[in-house]
Amino acid sequence: MDEPVTLTSAFLLGLFSTMHCIGMCGGIIGALSLSLPTPIRERKPRLFAFVAAYNIGRISSYVLAGLIAGAVGTSVLHSAGFDQGHYVLRLVGVSMMIAIGLYLTGWLPQLAVIEKLGIPVWKRLEPFGRKLIPVTSLPKALLYGIIWGWLPCGLVYFVLIWALTAGNAINGALTMLAFGLGTLPTLMTAGFMTSWLSRFAHSTRARQIVGTLIILLAIASLFIPMHMAHTPMTH
Repeated sequence: MDEPVTLTSAFLLGLFSTMHCIGMCGGIIGALSLSLPTPIRERKPRLFAFVAAYNIGRISSYVLAGLIAGAVGTSVLHSAGFDQGHYVLRLVGVSMMIAIGLYLTGWLPQLAVIEKLGIPVWKRLEPFGRKLIPVTSLPKALLYGIIWGWLPCGLVYFVLIWALTAGNAINGALTMLAFGLGTLPTLMTAGFMTSWLSRFAHSTRARQIVGTLIILLAIASLFIPMHMAHTPMTH
């Protein structure tokens, strides 16, 4: 894996996926913010701390999932032979990015079926999340965020499959961390600007523009490392 290119792509992917994040999770973070006790909601720094705790928990789950995916990808590399396996996994990663772009644009709605993959896991975790409501402390907010991170989400699953191509467990975790950090600005502000962001999220034109950018980013992530690999080193 060309780490700078891949991690930058993962971060930008999270950043560009604003409308999907709001569509999937914006309502959740908005509802969680509104369900907090009035004294917490009326103090903006305190409210910000709770929203941050939710998101830290969510991204922690992404990192754990990426760690597992990266480890699985490594075993695939070893079984396929490094050179051939690395090339195949890179193609899979680029394919996943293109699929994400098509998914966001709505040009290939059949891809939404991938969200069903996580339903069995979510059915087991969701009851634990219900027991944490109402969220009245930062530790509970963090725990709820950890559970929230496993919410069935097609976009997260596409990136997780992409993390399989990272080459090892650490890089898989870093890929998901970069993606999670990219989603952070949107979901941190969702608790404060939910209505405006929701209108943006439902803009067909915006979704198509962002989806197209992600597809172009996928193509760049394939060819930029190849170009670098064939560029002679100079001293």
